[in-house]
Amino acid sequence: MNATIWIALPVVVLAGAAASMQAPINSALGRAVDNTLAAAAFSFGVGFLVLLALTLFSSGTSVLPKFTGLTWWQLSGGAFGAFYVWAALWGVPILGVVTTVSALILGQMVVALMLDTIGAFGLPVRELSLQRVLAVVLVGAGLVLSRV
Repeated sequence: MNATIWIALPVVVLAGAAASMQAPINSALGRAVDNTLAAAAFSFGVGFLVLLALTLFSSGTSVLPKFTGLTWWQLSGGAFGAFYVWAALWGVPILGVVTTVSALILGQMVVALMLDTIGAFGLPVRELSLQRVLAVVLVGAGLVLSRV
């Protein structure tokens, strides 16, 4: 494996850890304001402000004109992210953190396997293999075990 992979893996693992923290924190926010949609919107707003500040600090405003003329699907990630944040904060008090995160990961893995296999959105095609299918099945088994 090249050096970039050794940098990317721990960063992505930390992002996964952050997502596990985000769900119960946002769930507590939802309980505090007694509205899961409002909590998700506020959480997204805080995230937007952080990312905007980091963008302006690192790139200035030079990147902003590049957002004109994009297709609808290139902008749909924010809607998917909003649904993810809401579903996670809504699911935690019902399912618990482990089951909620397991279900989120299973959904990610199933769709990721399909997207890799077809090379969606300009990504390189990655072969569908028994090993990769078993990885998804094992995540599904983990979800089942989290509820036993």
